[in-house]
This record gives sequence, C-alpha cells and structure tokens, in this order.
Amino acid sequence: MRKPQRGYARQDRVKEQIMRELAELVRKGLKDPRAGFITINDVEVTRDYSHATVYYTVLDDAAREITEDALEHAKGYLRSELGKRIKLFRIPELHFKYDESLERGMSISHLIDQVAAEKPVED
Repeated sequence: MRKPQRGYARQDRVKEQIMRELAELVRKGLKDPRAGFITINDVEVTRDYSHATVYYTVLDDAAREITEDALEHAKGYLRSELGKRIKLFRIPELHFKYDESLERGMSISHLIDQVAAEKPVED
C-alpha cells in the first residue's frame, strides 16, 4: 500500500525543473536553424529518472517534421546541458513527442461551435 503523499512529490519537482530548463535551453541554447519556435508543454519522468518524455508543439505546423529532426539531433547536447544545470544521480534519456492535444482540443471546440450554430435556440 502506498503512503499518502504530503505536499509536492520529488518526481513532480524534478519534472517541473526539467521542463523549465529544457524550455530555456531550446529557446537560447539551440543553434540549429531547423529548430523553429518550440514550446515545451509537458514532461513525464519515469520513477527511476532514467527516461523523460518531452511533449512539445511548434508554431508552424509545416515545420513539424524538420523540428522533430532538429530535436533528435540535439538530444545529446540537451541532455548534457541538463546534467550541468540539474543535480541528479541519473540524468534521464530524452524522448521527444509532438503534443497533439492542443490540435485535438481546437478541433473539438470547432465542432461544438458548428453544432451550436446549427441548433435553433428554443425559448
């Protein structure tokens, strides 16, 4: 049986710190011109801190694949810089995934707006 957690769990603090540092590294540290405007949305860290899945979005949807290649190419650099900034026993291996939840949310919102516009208002 798991003990009830009090306050903010260490895993959550590490996740938030990784997210902040990666956002700054992507914004300032990446010199790759293929990496456009990248937004880090979320990070999921395994319990043993060996892997971190980084969810990101890009401003220009057409540059999505190019940005993915740039992030994969810079994975080692980002991990080593993360190791300099965060003091952990093990710096997690980074896995980048495009976050499609924003697009899904916008399409659902658009569908709801369409249905609301088609439905007559009853008094």
